[in-house]
Amino acid sequence: MTAMRQTSRLRTVLATVTAGLAAATCLSAAGPANATAPHACSPSVSIDGFSDALDKTTYEGTFVGNFSALAVDRDGSLLAVSDRSSLFSLDPRTLQPKGVVPLATDTGAALDSEGLVVDRDGTRLISSETEPTVRRYDREGRPLNNLPVPDALKVAPAGRAATNQTFEGLTLLPGGRTLLATMEGALTGDTTGVVRFQTWQRHGIGKDFRLAAQYGYRADSGLGVVEATGLPGGRLLVLERGFTAGVGNTVRLYAADTRHATDTTGVDVLTGQDGDGVRLVHKTLLADLVNCPPLGATAKQPQPNPLLDNIEGMTVTGQQRHGGRLNVLLVSDDNQNAAQTTRFYSLRVRLG
Repeated sequence: MTAMRQTSRLRTVLATVTAGLAAATCLSAAGPANATAPHACSPSVSIDGFSDALDKTTYEGTFVGNFSALAVDRDGSLLAVSDRSSLFSLDPRTLQPKGVVPLATDTGAALDSEGLVVDRDGTRLISSETEPTVRRYDREGRPLNNLPVPDALKVAPAGRAATNQTFEGLTLLPGGRTLLATMEGALTGDTTGVVRFQTWQRHGIGKDFRLAAQYGYRADSGLGVVEATGLPGGRLLVLERGFTAGVGNTVRLYAADTRHATDTTGVDVLTGQDGDGVRLVHKTLLADLVNCPPLGATAKQPQPNPLLDNIEGMTVTGQQRHGGRLNVLLVSDDNQNAAQTTRFYSLRVRLG
């Protein structure tokens, strides 16, 4: 697919997603809301709308929810992966499911799927935080092969990672040659809050990815890295999230830059201190989503802003012709819990 056709397709997805969520916001709001006007969360981020249309629904006997990652398929559909071993195809305008395929490991075991990438041939790369792994699947959900994972990033006792703190985010950088996975939490021995980003480089023109550079990234206190999306020039959008009982969620969106970060592949201990000779990934706060207007949203449990929930998935659906703003779609993971909501959010992000 040429760059021109790719850009055109993304702009089409941008228009349909934005229109669909804007309409959904008007329907779901408790009071009047002008969903077509920009609602500022910060000087860099505004929210167009949200939708709870899929909350606590089913499709062909499968629960719709537990969403941990989003991606745009080659035909313009939205893909949403559930951490309960399902991959949904969604209509970008209505968000209604159009199809679902089950996912499993190559031995048939359930998959704790957390990250999602559509490769240039249409196959899906999906990370699981259980081991962790990155597996390639065909469009019918059949596993094809696994990518190599450094021993240190494996869950203890095989490695130094804690359970449920491994490959939460997955993204393919523009150009399609570099794949990046983000660890949610720190390795044993590393300073709390300093997490590792692992990359793979494509060799040749096929599907072969080999281990490449690794970077250190400092998450905010009490937060973990739950998603990253690749941008041109080695930059990333990084989503950090945390939860405090009785208070609710904290969700922050950062721009990050790996270009001057140290390759930490051979660094056993990351302290995050200036004197250790390791340059961490540089990050810049774009927005703390607590500052977004609530748009009439309601919360099922205490939240500092009723719009917030357990936000976990993110994808860029396009770029505006004027101003260079990105359209970013987020989704929350309801954990199939009555106190949480499956909610989609449409943001406009200006990187500067």
